[in-house]
Amino acid sequence: MIMAETELLGEFIGESFTLPVFQGGILCTYLFFIFEQDPFLGLAAIALYPFQLYVIPQLQKRVNELSKERVATARNLSGRIGETVSGIGEVHANDTSHYERAHISQRLGKIYLIRFAIYKRKFFIKFLNNFIAQLTPFFFYSIGGYFVLRGDLSIGSMVAVLVAYKDLSGPWKELLRYYQRLEDIRVKHAQIIQQFEPQNMLTAEIIDERQEIHKLSDDKIQANNIRYSEDGLYFSIDGTSFKIPIKQHYAAVGLGNSGKDELALLMSRLVNPSAGSITIGDLKMADMPESITGKHLGYVGAGAFMFNGTVHDNLCYALKHQPASKSGGKQDKELEHERLLSRQAGNTSDRYDDDWIDPGELGLENAEHLVRRIIEILECVELDDEIYQFGLLSYVDPSQNPDLTSRVMEARKQLSDKFREPENARLVELFDTEKYNLNMTVSENLLFGTVYGESINVEQLIDNPVIHKVLKEFGLNREFLNAGVQIAEIMLDLFSDVEPDSELFEQFSFINADDLPEFNKLLQQTRQSGVENLQPEDKRRLISLPFKLIVARHRLGLITEPIQQNILKARRQIHELAATEDLGIEFFDESHYNPRLSVQDNILVGKLAYGQAHAQRKVNELIADVVEALGLRNDIIAAGLNYEVGVGGGRLSSIQRQKLGLARALLKSPDFLVINEALSGLDSASERRLIENVRQLMQGRGLLWILGRVQMAEQFDEVMVMESGKLIEKGTFAEMKNVNEHFQQLLAAE
Repeated sequence: MIMAETELLGEFIGESFTLPVFQGGILCTYLFFIFEQDPFLGLAAIALYPFQLYVIPQLQKRVNELSKERVATARNLSGRIGETVSGIGEVHANDTSHYERAHISQRLGKIYLIRFAIYKRKFFIKFLNNFIAQLTPFFFYSIGGYFVLRGDLSIGSMVAVLVAYKDLSGPWKELLRYYQRLEDIRVKHAQIIQQFEPQNMLTAEIIDERQEIHKLSDDKIQANNIRYSEDGLYFSIDGTSFKIPIKQHYAAVGLGNSGKDELALLMSRLVNPSAGSITIGDLKMADMPESITGKHLGYVGAGAFMFNGTVHDNLCYALKHQPASKSGGKQDKELEHERLLSRQAGNTSDRYDDDWIDPGELGLENAEHLVRRIIEILECVELDDEIYQFGLLSYVDPSQNPDLTSRVMEARKQLSDKFREPENARLVELFDTEKYNLNMTVSENLLFGTVYGESINVEQLIDNPVIHKVLKEFGLNREFLNAGVQIAEIMLDLFSDVEPDSELFEQFSFINADDLPEFNKLLQQTRQSGVENLQPEDKRRLISLPFKLIVARHRLGLITEPIQQNILKARRQIHELAATEDLGIEFFDESHYNPRLSVQDNILVGKLAYGQAHAQRKVNELIADVVEALGLRNDIIAAGLNYEVGVGGGRLSSIQRQKLGLARALLKSPDFLVINEALSGLDSASERRLIENVRQLMQGRGLLWILGRVQMAEQFDEVMVMESGKLIEKGTFAEMKNVNEHFQQLLAAE
């Protein structure tokens, strides 16, 4: 919207002064010349200007109204399209596609009618201007001709006036066009200002003012007859007053419409009271700059938002108040020039690639200590196991983290020793450059590495000319062609009567259900004319089938010992050619860290053996034992902090987002933390544990927890009972349980 609507404003600003001065000056010059020739002809030249100056603004006024309506309708359409995209699941689930299409089409039709009405009026204005421009010469000829016949005006003066008037129409039209553009721009400017100045918007002073205080007052938080309403009609908080010590831990309970959610927003200064005030010591909360509330107050809701970036980015988001140091990766002069231009354009000179995180704000010495603090908080919210798993599945660049990679290599060595023990020996077949791995596919054995380039398609290795040449050199083309024929016959025999949507195809078949008829025809051609007489494309399809074979799993006996030895020879040849051909393969090497493999795969460096009961679980336990013994767990968690959460945290579960939101609020160590049903997705036992963990971490600081489960309030110092926007009672859980009827009803309702 900004790009579309402000671009025209930017273009207009350049000529907003120069055009009327220039064209107006030309117009006045011509008029002065005409009046000098004859005053009556001058009056004739401007006779219709008053009419134009009255009628055209009236027409333009209606055009302006239609333009406003068009912009508003277009924005409504955009909003509706956004809603439809967000709710597309509901649209398809309820067969409301036609309804949504009608909704959008009707708005498009309305926009069309508005634009049509605008163009009709604009063209009428143009017609009127052209008509008047042609009408005026009539007065010249009639009035001027009369004076020429009487001898009061010479023919030369008459011709000079006509020529001057002909040139007069140019600047007059430009001025009228300028007026129309001015009115269009006025409408757009008003719409933009209206859009970006909603009611109750924070003032710039609240955001920009930098005040630093060590901590909030040790006094009390006091609410004085506060009321809150979003629409000015219904008050979700209605005349509530209380005074609570800032260092105590409170739970707030009530029904959905009790006002407890709005109380949480008010206590964290996310909204301001419609009436009344909240104070902390001598400070009125509504007047506090964000430099205070953003550091010393914390808020976590059930729908904590995650920004597109890493786990670390989202956790440290609460620490990015001001740049700790300037950066940017460019020469200082060039960087300062960019900052200067940014300030001249009215923007901030801060850059997002500055260093915004200052561990010193938390009393920490450096980034390493910050990571340790993050891990402690992840353990507090019981998210460390998930981040640990992210770390195991992450990819680490040895040049960026040599310490971790060297320790992973040590873990690999210890794990390999464990796999040599008799009880573990059958769980994994370790990678060995000189051996054929029976638990890997033929293609994996052939490449024996991770493909990262685009020159090789793992699904169709035969298409790569280098691979094709190597296979042919060692006679594997012929072997794979014969094996492909046998695999096709076996697949047709086993799956010809299986339903196409059966899971058996996914689990066991080398051929898709849709491709079975084609392979059936291919086999018939093979029986009639022989394998050697097939077309190159048909041969390629058959040769591709054995690449999916896993000897230990499929046990078809097609990849014999001699073929395995030829595959090993082909592997060595591919590795030699890779240096010059740039195949884009990171080869497996037991003595080196592979940056194209995850941390877990680098520790393992092998393939799980097929047919071993609970092999994955046992291997995971062995990896965990080695990681624990080497003290590597925290380093892997630190690697997991680089996990990309996706847009809006889409790669995380709702529980993970809630825990991460809570961890983010705890990381900045607020003096007063408000938690608004932030763990509503957890079971009771997990929520109870996390409440206890958070309370221990927040010892000596204030805590207000809005609870969905009333029974959890037993863990807090005091309980605030809300009903119909009012605080009806405040006291300990035991007191409420015994004497407060409303609290007893809330407990009974669970």
